[in-house]
Amino acid sequence: MMRRAAACSNRACRWSRLRCGGFTLTEAIVVIVITGILAAIVAVFIQSPVKGYFDTTRRAELSDLADTALRRMTRDLRLALPNSVRVASNAGVFYLEFLLTRTGGRYRAEVDSGGNGDILEFGTASSPYRFDVIGLAPVLAAGADQMVVYNLGPGFTGADAYAAAGNNRRTVTGVSGNTVTLSPAVAFPFESPAQRFHVVETVVTYACSPNPGTPALGTIVRYAGYAIQATQPDTPGELAGGSSALLAEDLSACAFTYDPNVVNMRNGVVGIAVTLTQSTPTGPESVTLFQQAHVSNVP
Repeated sequence: MMRRAAACSNRACRWSRLRCGGFTLTEAIVVIVITGILAAIVAVFIQSPVKGYFDTTRRAELSDLADTALRRMTRDLRLALPNSVRVASNAGVFYLEFLLTRTGGRYRAEVDSGGNGDILEFGTASSPYRFDVIGLAPVLAAGADQMVVYNLGPGFTGADAYAAAGNNRRTVTGVSGNTVTLSPAVAFPFESPAQRFHVVETVVTYACSPNPGTPALGTIVRYAGYAIQATQPDTPGELAGGSSALLAEDLSACAFTYDPNVVNMRNGVVGIAVTLTQSTPTGPESVTLFQQAHVSNVP
């Protein structure tokens, strides 16, 4: 009995020592292999969703950049002087130009019942050349703002705000109450049927320079404040003298179109198409947006 009890005690001790010794090398290897297999299976299933998330985020960023540029151009175009939009291209660069208005109003065309009031003169003008604004007078910047009456655009002598001479632009030199003084004291050639005037703040050009081979070098730049020219400027040198602001980068393609006679010469449509492209580990990622901006061409 004592031998049997001793044998059982020895076997119990050996089993206890084995259990206290932890995993064997074979067991550890098996666990590592199984864990690796499970990790590989999980990676296969989550790879596509993760890649899709990063792709979606990248496209959203590109779309946001393109949309911001289009919104800025559209906002400016809605303030364009009627019949002042011009489109040109040179050496693969597209140019969109217009005269940006800040405000406007109606001028006095007849004296009141008492024979009082300064009317806006046509044909001939006395000095100082001034007139009364009907209604609430707009806030004007003397020496900076220019007033335009009945602009019909390029090709119309006397009604083209871009013309170097004989144009329909006059500089605001003084404001007193509702009376505005203009210079030079040369009468506007044509009356507005609705007695309307527009106040031009500056001239604006959007230069779109795509680079299909290296999109990171493609840009959209907004120029403003340069000299107004009879012929549309289509080189960076002709746009010098004012300010410039970078609007977008990574431009691989773009185009400007303009239809001035969409609705019986009263409304025009500017089409703007831009493509932004960025490099990714899996290849180039591109987003193309197209937008149309309606411009009023009622002089």
